[in-house]
Amino acid sequence: MSSVVTTSLNDRVAFDLRGEGPAVIFVAGAGPWREIDPTTTETAELLAQKGCTTVVYDRPGRGESVADGPFTLDRELAALSSLIEHVGGTAVLCGHSSGCSISLLAAIRGLPVAGLALWEAPLAPPDSGAREWADELRALIAAGDNKAALTLYMKDMPPEILEMVASIPAMVPQAPTLQPDADSLAWAESAPLSELLADIRIPVLTMVGTTSYDDVMVPAAEMITAAIPGATWKRMPGAEHSWEPGPMADELARFASQSAR
Repeated sequence: MSSVVTTSLNDRVAFDLRGEGPAVIFVAGAGPWREIDPTTTETAELLAQKGCTTVVYDRPGRGESVADGPFTLDRELAALSSLIEHVGGTAVLCGHSSGCSISLLAAIRGLPVAGLALWEAPLAPPDSGAREWADELRALIAAGDNKAALTLYMKDMPPEILEMVASIPAMVPQAPTLQPDADSLAWAESAPLSELLADIRIPVLTMVGTTSYDDVMVPAAEMITAAIPGATWKRMPGAEHSWEPGPMADELARFASQSAR
């Protein structure tokens, strides 16, 4: 049964809480919510068995976190702030895809983040077009054209991911929730990461799947590692932008324990 927290912006955020120990909050990327993301749920269950508190939540406007737009990065950070407070005041954020840029922004904005575990952050060099793309998305959402907004957001995705997304009916009505993802990626392109992330002084681990979109994910991992003192990146078992739950739970257990120290 879901638990619920109410954020400072009055959004009700639904989540699953498991385990005891250092807290890890999973920050989904563009689109997913708990019902359609068994990989994250399985990972959270395994991680809870390894001595961690885990939180898997539906981002505002998705799944059981029912909310009205416009959806903003401030609402995403308010949700994270409330969840972190609920689990004791500090947590590792495990970001997936654009959930990585949201997690990085949370750390920069001063949320009590103990560490960042980032899976395949799709970050690009400055001025690569994300700001214009995010603004175009905003205009489509404001016009109520959710189908066009979803198509625009997914335009550079691999065919297999496009096919999967198109098969989920709820993705179109929830398309407005993609705006914070786009805005977080635009923020990550607004200046060199060495400037944007210069103040991060927590453990940061960036991971890339063994079968990945290396032309995007590896350069992004290298940029993050170069920008943050002590940050590292590594290959992990995974394919098609997703990780394998068992190895990921093992890695997160080690990382959360180290971050807590």
